Amino acid sequence: MTVRPLLRVGPVRRFTRNLLCPVNLLGRPLLLKYTPDPSEARQEIRGHARLTRHYRVPTLHAHLRVPGGHLLAYERLPGGPDQGLLLDLLNADEPSSALHNYMDRLTSTYGDVILTTARPTDPALVIQKLYGNRAAPGGRLDRYYAGRDFLVADGLVDIPVSRLGTYALSINGRRHHLDWTSTLRWLRAHFASTEPVWAALTQGDPTDVNLAHPLAWFDYDTAGMNSILGEFANFLWYASALGGWLVPTYNPAAFADHPATFNRMPSNSPEMRRADIDQATGTIHIDYVSRLSAPRRTAVTLYWDRLVRPLAEHLWPGADLSHLLRPYLVMRILAVYNLADLAPEDRLVLLARLTDAMSPAFDPATYFCPLETPCPAP
Repeated sequence: MTVRPLLRVGPVRRFTRNLLCPVNLLGRPLLLKYTPDPSEARQEIRGHARLTRHYRVPTLHAHLRVPGGHLLAYERLPGGPDQGLLLDLLNADEPSSALHNYMDRLTSTYGDVILTTARPTDPALVIQKLYGNRAAPGGRLDRYYAGRDFLVADGLVDIPVSRLGTYALSINGRRHHLDWTSTLRWLRAHFASTEPVWAALTQGDPTDVNLAHPLAWFDYDTAGMNSILGEFANFLWYASALGGWLVPTYNPAAFADHPATFNRMPSNSPEMRRADIDQATGTIHIDYVSRLSAPRRTAVTLYWDRLVRPLAEHLWPGADLSHLLRPYLVMRILAVYNLADLAPEDRLVLLARLTDAMSPAFDPATYFCPLETPCPAP
């Protein structure tokens, strides 16, 4: 006679400050989430309850205070190594019919819920964790950059970022200008505005590790009434830059159960080709090749064509979508990772991407879905 253990505990994984652990309790698969922040735990519980009526989310069976934080016990959805997330569909060699079907359902679900719940909303009533709080005094922008200067790219472009505005920038052959201090000031001012924003009920942090396959939503501490533009910028930037390149580079432990992510990194990581200063003309030359795998390009294109563009035409008819998206994108570039802490080449690519986003010629339809093209001849 085989006796099944009453409790079986799987490996513990860390995601930012939170811990996740799969367990089997009396034959029931659960996912335990430990969070040390009481306010974050309360927001997660509230956010989960708000999403339940509109999105597929795992059941929250229990939550309780434990020493040092809160423990939440969720229904554990099927999954395994390289299975169970949108991430796994994106880690394939080519876009699959499963990815197309997934994006159809994702965009149609979002479209229906956003149109049903969207309304102009006082920013004070919008979830602020990923945007407004980071721009506010004492937020991430201040913690990362206030009173701090750093080199544009150590050993490559050895000038302080505060002096970037005194140089012309030639990025892949196109001339630009970026004033670092003015950019930070503009970003803080934008998110300090009290003008109403279009908000809707969403999960708020739609990354390819927070979206299950089959479709479901994980992680609810940003769930509630979110800026619709912030929701768009979050998915597009994560799918096109963070998920395939920066996060596995700087937080590889988050992908321990999805090792195919690392095999796909060469297809999603930019390559620096030139970085130098022409002091005679006061020009910084940056040439790099953008890369995005075919599955990620497909996901971004479908998300843009089937969700962003039609909703923008409905909610902001005739408006300049590049102008609307810009502050949310720039916040994702600057306030996820501290640029000063990144490797010089990665920092330089992000400063180039920031410059493109701030350019009057910024076109989000191509920005998030770059075609791999050779750099211009020096």
